[in-house]
Amino acid sequence: MYKHILLAADGSENAVRAAKEAVKIARLSTETLVDIVYVADFEKAKSDVLHANSNDALMLERRKKVQNAEQVLREANVTYKVTILHGSPGPEIIKYANVNQVDLVVIGSRGLNKFQEMVIGSVSHKVMKRVQCPAVIVK
Repeated sequence: MYKHILLAADGSENAVRAAKEAVKIARLSTETLVDIVYVADFEKAKSDVLHANSNDALMLERRKKVQNAEQVLREANVTYKVTILHGSPGPEIIKYANVNQVDLVVIGSRGLNKFQEMVIGSVSHKVMKRVQCPAVIVK
């Protein structure tokens, strides 16, 4: 089955729903590792750095973004780790998934309407198109 599942997390309710789906899949094998991936977006990173008192405080704030997804996995007794990347979420998730040869990507959908998707694009759809493994978008 899937031994390495990448769960994209951003602190949203959509990411929590994605975590619940990742749990269902991960429970199919005791050898599965869920890799919770959070990308510190360059657009927001400058502001985060300016408002943080220290590097430790900045890391703590970023860890809080995955806290809810982490709780879902912990309560389900699923083996997981947290990876924090820096850059643009879509490309960084794609690169990480492909370089690390993950078996499955699970990502939440923000629920953009068709016009918003066409104009600004969707991270989940970009990831779905470019990863070299199966991917699940959770609504």
